[in-house]
Amino acid sequence: MDAQTLAASIDQTLLKPTVGFTEGARWIETNRDLGFAALCVSPFLVPIASQHLAGTRSAVCSVCGFPLGYANTETKAEEAATLVSLGCEEVDMVLHVGALIEGELDFVRDDIAAVVRAVQEQSEGGALVKVILETGYLEEEQITRACTLAVEAGAQFVKTSTGFGPRGASTRDVELMRAAVGQDVGVKAAGGIRDLETAVEMLAAGANRLGTSSGAEIVDAFKTKSV
Repeated sequence: MDAQTLAASIDQTLLKPTVGFTEGARWIETNRDLGFAALCVSPFLVPIASQHLAGTRSAVCSVCGFPLGYANTETKAEEAATLVSLGCEEVDMVLHVGALIEGELDFVRDDIAAVVRAVQEQSEGGALVKVILETGYLEEEQITRACTLAVEAGAQFVKTSTGFGPRGASTRDVELMRAAVGQDVGVKAAGGIRDLETAVEMLAAGANRLGTSSGAEIVDAFKTKSV
């Protein structure tokens, strides 16, 4: 792995509630040419990100039903479609954690499928959906079940955490998720990934995307270590 490959596995993320338009635009400009897979920004920043990232390697990513996942399905689907219409290429949605825990599996699957359908229709199949499980609330069996539901609903990725839940990603989460989805669906580890050692551990466990606000620092640390 080289620094470019590492950067291309990272969704560099800015989801702080205190960030406004000016700070957000400045952050996007700072990170636009660093080779990240995506810049994941709050929904209000999607039009700015779409403009600034045109012609770069980084996709525009944003969040839906974030961070709690308990919005009505229709609201989630509409939000996702709106994000795509504004230039979003990857949508990270939060599943309904409470419904999953209670065993309402058809509801969870249908909730995800509605978002996937809205995104595909708005983008003509060109945008991705990543399903955030919020693994900190779940037992191992529930993590596996959630992954199966996400795949059945047509999502392209499963993701560990929002970064706003009870904990971030663990290597065990990633191992369970990779085993559940196989090799044809992506696994994104997010939450608490702040250094190179953790990033490498997550990739080794089976993640092919990392969600972090420390992407630049992680890549710089890799370059320094490789010298």
